[in-house]
Amino acid sequence: MSGMSQGALHQKQELNSEAASSSDITPTDDNTIAPPPDGGMKAWLVASGAACIFFSALGFANSFGVFMEYYLSHQLRNQSADKVAWIGSVAVFMQFATGMIGGPLFDRYGAWVIRPSAVLLVFAIMMTSLCKEYWQFMLSQGILLGVSMGLVQFPAMAAVTQYFDRKSGAALGLVISGSSIGGVVIPIALSKMLNSTNLGFGWSIRIIGFVLIPLLAFSCITVRSRLPPRKSAFLLPYAFKDPKYCLLIAAMFFMFIGMFAPLFYMPIYAVERGMDPTLASYLLAIINGASTFGRVVPGILADRFGRLNVFIFGGLASGIVVCCMNLAKSTAVLIVYSIIVGFTTGTIISGGSTALTLCITTRQNSGTLLGMGLGLSSLASLIGPPVNGALVQHYGSFSQMSIFSGVMCLAGGFIAFAAKSTTPQGIFGQT
Repeated sequence: MSGMSQGALHQKQELNSEAASSSDITPTDDNTIAPPPDGGMKAWLVASGAACIFFSALGFANSFGVFMEYYLSHQLRNQSADKVAWIGSVAVFMQFATGMIGGPLFDRYGAWVIRPSAVLLVFAIMMTSLCKEYWQFMLSQGILLGVSMGLVQFPAMAAVTQYFDRKSGAALGLVISGSSIGGVVIPIALSKMLNSTNLGFGWSIRIIGFVLIPLLAFSCITVRSRLPPRKSAFLLPYAFKDPKYCLLIAAMFFMFIGMFAPLFYMPIYAVERGMDPTLASYLLAIINGASTFGRVVPGILADRFGRLNVFIFGGLASGIVVCCMNLAKSTAVLIVYSIIVGFTTGTIISGGSTALTLCITTRQNSGTLLGMGLGLSSLASLIGPPVNGALVQHYGSFSQMSIFSGVMCLAGGFIAFAAKSTTPQGIFGQT
C-alpha cells in the first residue's frame, strides 16, 4: 500500500509539473497577480520615463525628413531620393522588427534590458555624426539606430501596460506623444544648427546626442516592471490563432505603407513648391507637433468610445488626407495641411498599439504580443518610403505618391473595421 501511495503521489507531482509548465505557454491570467493600479506616482513615473524614451528614439527617427533634405544637397547629393529614403525606412523597419526581441526580453528578464540599449542608442547617434559615405549612414543611422530604438521602446511600452488597464489608452497616448514632442524639438534644433550656424553636420548631431543622454538616464531609473518574469517560450505562436490579432497586424501593415509619406517627403515637396528650405524643414516639426494631439486625444477617447473605433478612424482619415497631399501648394495651405496630416497619422501608431492590447490575455506576455504584432507589420516600412521615392523620380510629380500612400492607409482602415467582426460586440459595438 505504501509503495502504491508513493507511486500515486509521484504521478500526481508529475501531472502538476506538466500543468504548471503548460500554464506558462497558454494565454491564461494568473489570478494571484494584483490588477494594474491604473495610476499613482510609480505608474505615472513609468509612463513619463517611457515618454522620454520615445522622445529620444522616435523623435530622432521622425526627423529623417530634415536629414533627407540635407543629405540630398550635401553628403549624398549624387544619390537618388529613393536610395536615400532606404536609410530611414531601414531604421523604421529595424526598430519595430527588433521589438520581436525587445518585447520578449522584457517579459523574461525585466526592464534592465533598457539600460544597455540606451547606451547603444547614444552610440548610434554619435556614429552618425561621423558618417560621410552612403554605406556608413546605412550602417549607423539605418541598422544600428533602428536596432537600439527597438530594444528601448518595446520594453518601455510593455512596462506601461503592466501598470494600466482602463486608462491604457491615455497612458500609451502619453508615452507615444513623447515621440511627437521629440519630433518637434529635434527637427527645429537640427535645421537651425545645420542651416544657420557654423557648427557643421558632425557637431550638430553630437549636440542632439548630448541632450538625449539625461532623458535616457531618467528613463533607465524610472521604467520598472511590475510583474514577475515569464518563463515560457520566447515567442507565442498561439497568438496567431486569434483572428482579431492577425487582422490588426494586417491593418497596421497597410497603414505603415502609407503613413510615412508626409514624414519623409514633406520638406522636399515644400521646397519643390518654392518654400525656403529652413521653413520647409519646420513643416516636419509642425507635423510632429500636431501628431502629439493626434496621439494623446485619441488615446483618451479610445478608453471611452472603443480602441478599435479610434484606430479605424485614424486609418480612414489618414488615407483621405494623404491622398490630398499634392493639392497643398501655397505656403499657408502647406502649413495647415501639415497640421491636419500630423493629427490624423498620429492616431495610427498609438491607436494600433492600444488596439493590440485587446489581444493581451495575461500582462506577463504583453511585451511579446506587442513586439510580435508591431514587428511583423513593420515590414511595410521597407515598402512605403522607397516606393514613394521611385514614384516621384519616375513621374516627376508627387501626385502618384500621395494617391498610392493614401489608398494604402484606407485599405488598412477597412481591414481594422473587419477586425471588429471578430469581437463579441460586433461591427457596430463599442470596441
